[in-house]
Amino acid sequence: MSDEHNLEMESRSLDPIGVIEQVHGPVVDLACRSLPPLHQAVYAALDHERYVFEVHQHLDERHVRAITLHRTTGLRRGLPVYDTGFPVRIPASPSCLGRLVNMFGEPLDGGPAIEPAIYRSVLTKPIALHETRAASGILETGIKVLDLMFPFIRGGKTGLFGGAGVGKTVLLTEFMHAIVSLHQGVSVFAGVGERIREGHELWHEMQSAGVMPHTLMVFGQMDESPGVRFRVGLSALTYAEYFRDSLHREVLFLMDNVFRFVQAGSEISGLLGRMPATVGYQPTLLTEIAELQERIISTTSGAITSVQAVYVPADDLTDPAVNGILSHLDTLVILTRVQASKGIYPAVDPLQSSSKLMDRHFLGDRHYTVAEGVREHLARYKELEDIIAMLGIEELSESDRRIVLRARKLQRYMTQPFHVTAELTGIPGVAVPLSATLRDCEAFLRGAYDEVPEDRCYMRGAIEESSP
Repeated sequence: MSDEHNLEMESRSLDPIGVIEQVHGPVVDLACRSLPPLHQAVYAALDHERYVFEVHQHLDERHVRAITLHRTTGLRRGLPVYDTGFPVRIPASPSCLGRLVNMFGEPLDGGPAIEPAIYRSVLTKPIALHETRAASGILETGIKVLDLMFPFIRGGKTGLFGGAGVGKTVLLTEFMHAIVSLHQGVSVFAGVGERIREGHELWHEMQSAGVMPHTLMVFGQMDESPGVRFRVGLSALTYAEYFRDSLHREVLFLMDNVFRFVQAGSEISGLLGRMPATVGYQPTLLTEIAELQERIISTTSGAITSVQAVYVPADDLTDPAVNGILSHLDTLVILTRVQASKGIYPAVDPLQSSSKLMDRHFLGDRHYTVAEGVREHLARYKELEDIIAMLGIEELSESDRRIVLRARKLQRYMTQPFHVTAELTGIPGVAVPLSATLRDCEAFLRGAYDEVPEDRCYMRGAIEESSP
């Protein structure tokens, strides 16, 4: 029996709880005989298709306001509405791996529907405090600047921050490419407000890399309802929790882009008639961010390691949405237009970026000492840049001149060709083990490479491989 016929028979067998009274874009007002609870999923059947709404407000004793999770084309006043009896749920099973789905768990890859082992609500509560586990251990990526200066922590949360066009998605994709092939667990990718082109390219890149069998991709595309973009992150996170809790797997959770989740929440808040707060954002901004971030956590049964791309509007890190996200993360990787304009890729600013776990006891003496030495050289170079621009490097003291020359080589050494951009640049991607990065940086700091030209340090792997 077809899905359309099933839906038609189901609708006939149920009594509607009410009807659509008004439609304002993605907001629908429903007149109900009995009010469904907040965040309940209700639906209308139209042309053999189910249009799902999520209840967000009780207007009075008989009316509710809901957000559509589908397009509103074809909806009309008087259309019967039925109660699902649950919040939005997704079908979860081990067969989800290797699939590309939407926020409802429906396939976007042309494959068969997922056979559910269990249905899970996208609005589950966070794990109890006594069941959580602290972050532990470094997750090596093969990306020199990250492994040395801002190591990714197993079970931690990392944010890639930057304005438009500085390389957040490229860095996230390279990280995914590097880690998924090394990572022993599974990966869940949440595309929040993704461009269709980007999603299509990423899907095929994961297939080409041979890592798609261990990856689940969940997309809420840019042209979809704000309700979809608001909930698709939670939908993907629910899959990550399923792999952690039911399959006891190590999970890598990647999200691009968290700011679009905030934007969708802002759209919904305005449509619901709430008064805007700081800089026009929704008054519930911090609560909504916390509802997402506090569920990204490791437990005694498995770990969720998260990497999130965050768009920074107008390159302003003091933006309330950016600040709200910053407070939840362990590692902040800031990508800047200044670095990109110098040809430094990845365009990571090592002086603005930081990690809460940059600690001698956590990293070990050698790693911590080398990272601090590199940071000190780069910081001193930044202090002297204005003097060099006005008077020239010859006017510096001999010790400062030596620091500047080493810092310039270190700055270029931190660049790296990526696997995911090899077709565009013609330069094969490289991955550098942390041990090689530490060895090279120690040699730079003690002056072993003072005679090496700067251009030999640029866009290479380990320095020995750079030598002619």
